[in-house]
Amino acid sequence: MVTKQFTGSPEDADLRRADSLAREIFSDVANKWAFLIIEALGERTLRFSELRDEVEGVSHKMLTQNLRMLERYGLVERKVHPTVPPRVEYTLTEPGLALRATVDGMCGWTHQYLGHIEAARRRFEA
Repeated sequence: MVTKQFTGSPEDADLRRADSLAREIFSDVANKWAFLIIEALGERTLRFSELRDEVEGVSHKMLTQNLRMLERYGLVERKVHPTVPPRVEYTLTEPGLALRATVDGMCGWTHQYLGHIEAARRRFEA
């Protein structure tokens, strides 16, 4: 995987540019599993199995991939406790908590407009 490098130029942060670092990050982070993981972690620490239970419908593979990606971007911290078997816990970092505020806003928007969206879908399908 080729990863864009931050150069400090304004183009790095321009989501409209196909070659921007911001678009690469946005593309990775803005997916349903990442959002649901961020929401589930909230302000608490969870083990892998607890996260899987919280995020209904996520497969082991998708949870693993998204946790690795969120860890790579510094949004989630993974802590391994030296026990047998090893106990692994996940928690949001400061940037992860900041992103959670956006995720919470999207969840609130969904709750507020769910009826409106569902009515529009019914009209569209008629």
